[in-house]
Amino acid sequence: MNQPTPAIVTQSAVRRLPRIALFLFCVAYVLPGFLGREPWKNADVSAFGVMLEMAAGHSGWWSPQVLGVAVEEAGPLPYWLGAVFIKLLPFFSPEFAVRVPFALLLALTLVCTWYTVYHLARQPAAQPVAFAFGGEARPTDYARALADAGLLALMACLGLAQLSHETTPDLARLALVSLLLLSASRLAHSGQRHPLHSLGLWSTALLALMFSGAPWIAIVLGGGLLLILWLSRRQPGESDNDGLTDEAPATADPLIWAAVLLVLIAGSAALGGQVPRPGLQTAFAAIQWQSWGKLLVWFTWPAWPLVLWTLWRWRNQLLRPHVALPLWAVLVSVVDSALSPERDRALLLALPALAALAAFALPTLRRSVSALVDWFTLLFFSGCALVIWVIWVAMQTGVPAKPAANVAKLAPGFVPEFSLVLFVIGAAATAAWLWLVAWRVGQHRQALWKSLVLPAAGSTLCWLLLMTLWLPLLDFGRSYGPVSRRIATLVPAQGCVLVDGLSQAQIAALQHHGGLKLVRTGGEPAADCQSLVVAPASQRTLDQRVELTQWAFKSTVSRLTDTKESLLVYQRVGN
Repeated sequence: MNQPTPAIVTQSAVRRLPRIALFLFCVAYVLPGFLGREPWKNADVSAFGVMLEMAAGHSGWWSPQVLGVAVEEAGPLPYWLGAVFIKLLPFFSPEFAVRVPFALLLALTLVCTWYTVYHLARQPAAQPVAFAFGGEARPTDYARALADAGLLALMACLGLAQLSHETTPDLARLALVSLLLLSASRLAHSGQRHPLHSLGLWSTALLALMFSGAPWIAIVLGGGLLLILWLSRRQPGESDNDGLTDEAPATADPLIWAAVLLVLIAGSAALGGQVPRPGLQTAFAAIQWQSWGKLLVWFTWPAWPLVLWTLWRWRNQLLRPHVALPLWAVLVSVVDSALSPERDRALLLALPALAALAAFALPTLRRSVSALVDWFTLLFFSGCALVIWVIWVAMQTGVPAKPAANVAKLAPGFVPEFSLVLFVIGAAATAAWLWLVAWRVGQHRQALWKSLVLPAAGSTLCWLLLMTLWLPLLDFGRSYGPVSRRIATLVPAQGCVLVDGLSQAQIAALQHHGGLKLVRTGGEPAADCQSLVVAPASQRTLDQRVELTQWAFKSTVSRLTDTKESLLVYQRVGN
């Protein structure tokens, strides 16, 4: 027997968010962070260095390397994207060229999240209560309103901002997981007019995840989604007659072909030695539960309270596709986050599914709870924006004195510069925020997505202000550029430079920012190099790789914002 739906929604509550407003939201969120900044340490500049090596022909395309050593992040597909665009856009700087495909990947994530929620909301079990005398929300309008809310919930998540604007494999996996979730939401309809489209999305997402260094995510996530879809087909009393589908013969069930594709990919991963072993990354007893719990709270805010409310209010439909599919995706990513050394990057993959679950909380929220979310969001993001502006004014004028002194202490040597363009963009975004706050607190008809407008706008505002007003400071503090350019002044302009013990990020920065030709110790042309750059951690065993009597210490170069991270520069004094 079907359980009653907890959603009670009128037609007046599902009026659509203006498309131009939604488009501007997405543009204001996607572009800042991809334009105008240097690659930041560590993952961002590391991946960028691999793409440069590939584009220059110094690395194989199937086995990415940096100076002959395999890269830290497996999976060649994300590096292919950056390298190909470096070659396709030679008239742009490599920094800009590699960001074009990754900006498109972030846009793809947003689009997939919208359509995922839309298709899930079209499920019969997700529909609102039908009124005795009519007036309930129409299925299409209801699904569109929830899709708008899901997209806003994704952009509101605090953990999405920085990691989704890096040119790393993590962003590629995020887009592919959202694509896989979209294909599963389409397959949830019992019969489809275009099943090949869904199968195409499914196979593309699985194969691309495998070549992006996440084969076990593809297998475990895909297998669970297929199991949920198979079980949902056997739920009695459900008919998918919402206009999206036409009943197809049982022999043409696309789930069969989706399962076949998953088995083939799992077999390929096993034959290639990529058997999923997530439990081996971190011992269960070694997990730091307190720090991981804190990460869950702030990284997924404000989606997680809405997700908990969704699970409670829709508890009788937990096995229905509109709840079970995103819930499984969340569980896989959360478990992966607990077992992974890169917890935040693993948790990033859960955000589209969390946003989808958060959207289904809105039809059941009381108006008082919605008002509480609005006021908290208003105070939190307004306070964050005010802090950003105050510190920017202090950097430019020295007033207030205390914030200016704190900046000088944390970033010694930083000289602020005024940019009229960045100031105008930041001021316009702040004015738009003030207008939106005035609109939200005004007397307007209630809409389902209305409670998530301020969280999404506030997150977008703060990210945009950081990427405009604070961009020079963040580049100074988070980039290897100053260190690399300093080292470039200490070594001969021509010739090679030996490096020993440097990380992939440091090597990439010296090559890109410093313009240096680097050779690892023990390489063929090592005898011709007149300078040596060493990481302090490898200094103790340096005599095992070079003849120290031929080198004289020259200087120690530290990152101005982190004296613990330094590089040692030596000069050759003998043959």
